Amino acid sequence: MPIYTWAFAVALIVALIVTPLVILLAKKTGAMDAPNARKVHKVPIPRIGGLAIYAGFMASIIFIAIKFGLDKEMLKETVGLIFSGSLIVALGLFDDYKNLPAKVKLLGQICAAGVLVLIFHVRIDFITDPFGDYIYLEWVAIPATMFWLVGLTNTVNLIDGLDGLAAGVAAIASFTILLVALEQNFILVAVMTAALAGAAVGFLKYNFNPAQIFMGDTGSMFLGFMLAGISVTGAVKSVATIALIVPIFALGLPILDTTFAIVRRLRGGVPIFKPDKGHLHHRLLSVGFTQRQAVLLMYVISALFGLSAIALTAVSYQIAALILFVVVMAIFYGVKKLGIARPVN
Repeated sequence: MPIYTWAFAVALIVALIVTPLVILLAKKTGAMDAPNARKVHKVPIPRIGGLAIYAGFMASIIFIAIKFGLDKEMLKETVGLIFSGSLIVALGLFDDYKNLPAKVKLLGQICAAGVLVLIFHVRIDFITDPFGDYIYLEWVAIPATMFWLVGLTNTVNLIDGLDGLAAGVAAIASFTILLVALEQNFILVAVMTAALAGAAVGFLKYNFNPAQIFMGDTGSMFLGFMLAGISVTGAVKSVATIALIVPIFALGLPILDTTFAIVRRLRGGVPIFKPDKGHLHHRLLSVGFTQRQAVLLMYVISALFGLSAIALTAVSYQIAALILFVVVMAIFYGVKKLGIARPVN
């Protein structure tokens, strides 16, 4: 069985086993997400499910390291991602219990990103253009990587608004990067994205509507941070990859949703970190979609973005551009109809 299949299977099994235990832990310790005017659930739900995702991922990586071994360079990057990812989990867990202010969470995310970039030297040193030429970032490398890590962390965090949405989108993005990594022969990236996908899918059994548990910031920030960090270690450094296009395509839906949220809040004169009910999933519910219908539709959109990312490296730039154009035009048409970029009353 291929190494990445082992990684997926172990993470999946551990997440399936650990999630019920986390549900019990959340109920005993009071980590419950209470309903309010902005949220769609009607009763308190356990909200530290990210611990199960983290446990599945960690168990998978440790298993792979013991069974197959890692060379010195792989080990360094793996330790860096695990250590900084653990800091993000700790931050998210604290927030799930104490509801930290947005600025405090942002500072914590910057610190975790700083550990990965400054201590473990995992950063975007160069990007490539469509002709395969290198563009070295030089002094911009550190702030660019920090922005990338923090940006994707918050992107996945913000889309976590419906049962199973963030876990499913993150799983689709992980599978996308996994396939591209295999095509480019980036084994470490393939293993880590397989482990992340397995953990997300295992958790999804309990998180899909009607959800028995939410991942909370513990899970959404971890998934976003790890997708960003893993992509930096390999996929975005490929000569065949245009800059950061593969992970950007893979997470195209949450990135667009976050962009519209920022535009909407700026137009409304409110802080960009202030939550609202203007996200795509909220708008879909407002026009009559059920939770399941809205989530499944967003899965399809995410899969189309993933397909365009795979086409970018496996087929041709022309096909990838065509797919992206169709998806983006469809989304912008939906944005206009649903008013996603308009301020929420």
